[in-house]
Amino acid sequence: MEFGIEAIALLMGVAFVAGIIDAIAGGGGLLTIPALMAVGVSPVQALATNKLQSSFGTASAVVAFARKGRIDFRRFARPAMGAFVGSVLGAWTLQRVDPAFLAGLVPVLLVLMVIYFTFGPKASEEDRHSRFGPGVLVGIVIATGFYDGFFGPGVGTFLTTILVAFFGMGLVSATAHTKLLNLSSNIAALITLMIGGHVLWTIGLLMAISSVAGGQVGAHLTLRVGGKMIRPLLVVIALALTAKLLSDPANPLTAWVLKLALGGP
Repeated sequence: MEFGIEAIALLMGVAFVAGIIDAIAGGGGLLTIPALMAVGVSPVQALATNKLQSSFGTASAVVAFARKGRIDFRRFARPAMGAFVGSVLGAWTLQRVDPAFLAGLVPVLLVLMVIYFTFGPKASEEDRHSRFGPGVLVGIVIATGFYDGFFGPGVGTFLTTILVAFFGMGLVSATAHTKLLNLSSNIAALITLMIGGHVLWTIGLLMAISSVAGGQVGAHLTLRVGGKMIRPLLVVIALALTAKLLSDPANPLTAWVLKLALGGP
């Protein structure tokens, strides 16, 4: 598949902005996946190519956080492995099942996340006591890894919220460890989709260059500004992703609401 200069420039610019957003709050796929589809890439190819470029950007953010000592690799080794396994299963399933039904569930989860960050207790910059043990964390991460490999939008936002709400992590720490888990699930999904022959390598690698630069910018902004920026951006990203998903008339939740409004059975 060939792309013109204008399309390449557009995709690289979108990847840079998405890299910044991903490093801070997650949700960069909200920009890159529609951009890829807008230039004629099929949905599965868009998801696969997005995994390629976002893997580089996420790795860049992980390196930036690790250099500042913000990632506990020993504690999160097992969760990272869980994310990898879950994502492989999700990406394998993606190639065999229509993921459209998830588009109806995700907006509900995102709205719940917005409610938590808007009306829940203010997230601290410091880690607190975890409500659950490491086994529960691994189980949750396997499930979110499956979602990331199968569908993907909002997984970084979900993980950050989970680490803050249930595992007592401060916002910056939760964001840093979310990047590690994202990297593991991204690589797993990429390998699985690569084997299936769905990755567009040329455009994916060009976007990766921009994504790496964006990931570095986003990680440094997070470390410098902290939770003051992360919390509102999480809410904005969640609302934007909800609006994007619900704007599609084919979304199961949107179709159900329209049917009720029109008085259908």
